[in-house]
Amino acid sequence: MPTPHNEAQVDDIAKTVIMPGDPLRAKYIAENFLKDYKLVNQIRGMYAYTGFYNGKKITIMAHGMGIPSIGIYSYELYKFYNVDNIIRIGSCGAYIPDLKLFDIVLSECVFSESNYALTFNNDNCHLVYANNELNSIIKETSKKINIPIHIGNTVCIDCFDPYAPNFDKFIERLPKDLNPISGEMEAFSLFYNAKYFNKKASCLMTVVDSKYIKDIATSEQRETGLNNMIKLALESACN
Repeated sequence: MPTPHNEAQVDDIAKTVIMPGDPLRAKYIAENFLKDYKLVNQIRGMYAYTGFYNGKKITIMAHGMGIPSIGIYSYELYKFYNVDNIIRIGSCGAYIPDLKLFDIVLSECVFSESNYALTFNNDNCHLVYANNELNSIIKETSKKINIPIHIGNTVCIDCFDPYAPNFDKFIERLPKDLNPISGEMEAFSLFYNAKYFNKKASCLMTVVDSKYIKDIATSEQRETGLNNMIKLALESACN
């Protein structure tokens, strides 16, 4: 059944969905990696494509920017479209000097100051975990296809951190044992919705900026320079 944000029919959406933030990235993935794909949603320009990768039916659907946006789309996919697995693929900022431009990060757990869980479910929750089974598949796949990843805790924020006038104050408020390796803007509501529905979610990110790196990825690089992460997500979905 269609929702206010998704015109696809239930059978149009695969059990496993890979979610980039950018609708044009979803289009890029469908055109360059999927076979026999079709556009199944374009409401609000939030493109969703369903096709086949190595014979596996997979949906690629954009989720937009920020916790509320992915919160809406992942909620509807889990609840109304019977989706079992969502792998978010996106960009992130590096918080440690070991991470270089276009390195890939897999989040184990994510901290956020967002009140998403409190507003949605009266749950004063600020730390949620990726699904262990799905993360294990991604880890094993990364070894099998020789695409290295960095694994660790991450933070999910409500602003683009390079714009924050004193971001160090946020870092000071983090739990002392969190030791985040990167930050992004969406994983918290995805992980929380997966927990709420007893479904599976993971988050893969490619480093596109860092205070330790002078170069910042351009918008064109962000769209096309993330192929290793895309391939890792697709190969993991097949497993």
